[in-house]
Amino acid sequence: MPPIEIIAHRGASRERPENTVAAFTRAVELGADGIELDVHLSADGVLFVHHDAVPHDAPSPALAHRDIRSMTLEELSAFRVGGQPIPTLAQVIEAIGDRLTVYCELKGPGTADAAVRLLEKRGSAAAVHAFDHRQVAVARRLAPALARGVLEASYHIVPTDSMASVDARDLWQAAELIDLEMVDAVHARGGRLIAWTVDDPSMMRQLAMLGVDALCTNDVALCRSTLGH
Repeated sequence: MPPIEIIAHRGASRERPENTVAAFTRAVELGADGIELDVHLSADGVLFVHHDAVPHDAPSPALAHRDIRSMTLEELSAFRVGGQPIPTLAQVIEAIGDRLTVYCELKGPGTADAAVRLLEKRGSAAAVHAFDHRQVAVARRLAPALARGVLEASYHIVPTDSMASVDARDLWQAAELIDLEMVDAVHARGGRLIAWTVDDPSMMRQLAMLGVDALCTNDVALCRSTLGH
């Protein structure tokens, strides 16, 4: 099989609480090539790494059912995910150093500006992507050299149309929708196809034979052994 990049979905989330420093450092230990994470902006302008806009298990009634963007750094620092703090993007970057690529999903509104300022200094070891392609367009305007991707959960008539709209390098595509026609179309425009989220060995092998460029997975060890990395 050709070399395929292995991206740890929210870190090594099969072994550690997702989107925590523990999950990301474990992904490094397991030999992942990259990590995928989600960011939201706090009320005082700090990027936090968390999937949901409203964190669960609030440490006090006053913080329950509140959106990340309504809380401050101090308030968010009291939350725990599986016993681990909700990290800032800066803390994750510091923890992993330059050992692998950071793929940052612009999950919360208005996160592009703060994200690109932290990530563009990593050069080719960072990229941004989003379901909200308007945020990717903002990232393009602010940091045109930073790699960009578009997230898709549907199959467009022309698979690369959304990539072209923001001059994206990467198409993040729901794995079950990927076929050879899509792979060829993405490669024909010089792009990369990243399959998400793949935890089944037979699907890993099938996508590898189709020629995808990267697999985003919750199980880095399984992916490595399946692909022979």
